[in-house]
Amino acid sequence: MKVIETKLKGCYIIEPTIFSDDRGYFYETFNKQKFEKLIGQTVNFVQDNESFSSRGVLRGLHFQKGEYAQAKLVRVLQGAVLDVAVDIRKNSSTFGEHIAVEITAENKKQLFVPRGFAHGFVVLSDTVTFLYKCDNFYNKASEGGIIYNDKTLNIDWKIPQNELIISEKDAVLPTFEKGNL
Repeated sequence: MKVIETKLKGCYIIEPTIFSDDRGYFYETFNKQKFEKLIGQTVNFVQDNESFSSRGVLRGLHFQKGEYAQAKLVRVLQGAVLDVAVDIRKNSSTFGEHIAVEITAENKKQLFVPRGFAHGFVVLSDTVTFLYKCDNFYNKASEGGIIYNDKTLNIDWKIPQNELIISEKDAVLPTFEKGNL
C-alpha cells in the first residue's frame, strides 16, 4: 500500500498493492494496522455506506459539524468519479482549498478525508458504485454543506453544468462564505 499526502494536511490518496495473475487480482481494501501506521493517526471506522449513481450525478459538498464530524475513507467498486475534498478547518493553512482526485474501479485508489473537510463527488462513468467508511455516525442535526458551484472554491467538476444532476437539497446549499462551517 502506498500513501500519498495531498496538499491538504491529513488528506491522503491511498494506492493499494494489487496482486494480479491469469486468475484475476487480489488486494487488501483496508487493514487498520497498516492504514493507521501510514497516516500516523488512529481512526475507528464505525459505519460503512454505499451509493449507486448515474453519470452526471453530483453529491455534495457535505460535512458534519462538532462532535459528529466524520473522517471518511472512500473508494469506487464499479465505475469512476471525480472525488473532491475541501478543507473547512478555520485554523488550517489550507482553509478553503480543495483537491480533486479521479477514483475508478480500475485504478482502485482510495481517498482518506479527515474530519474538518467537506466532501463530494461527481459520476464520470455511466454508473458508479461508491463505498465509504465513516469514523462517526450520521447525525442529521449536525449536517452541513456548501453549494457545488461556489465561486470562491471554483471547483472544476469535469462535467458540463447542463449535464449535472443535483438533488433539490444540494442545489440550495449555502456558499462557502455563508456556510455555517
